[in-house]
Amino acid sequence: MLFSAAAWKTAPRDRFIGWDPATRARHLHLVANNARFLILPWVHVPHLASHVLGHLTRRLAADWQARFGHPVHLVETFVERQRFRGTCYRAANWMHVGQTQGRSRQDRARTLCVPVKNVSLSPLTQGFRRALGTC
Repeated sequence: MLFSAAAWKTAPRDRFIGWDPATRARHLHLVANNARFLILPWVHVPHLASHVLGHLTRRLAADWQARFGHPVHLVETFVERQRFRGTCYRAANWMHVGQTQGRSRQDRARTLCVPVKNVSLSPLTQGFRRALGTC
């Protein structure tokens, strides 16, 4: 499991939160990205993925505050639609908010074509929208 800084621009996430570009720029550091999640294929434990995901999501806000000195109020993830279903995220109560456009952060010229991914979010705190500059 790896958590990192949030993606700079993600239309489904930004719409869900209610961000305009200026608000996103001021508050993006308060969002984390679940960048990697791997359970090796030979590990067979019922419900392990959603259990681990739920446990780590519950402690992420406190761990982030201790490590980086500022809170995090929302966590995002991107699941490649062609390869994975994202079942463990749904089982851990993450919200599916949309899909990427099949571009990457390296695609300034709008010429790259990468797999479309489902965007899912999990609020870490109550009143997360207010903490993220909306409402």
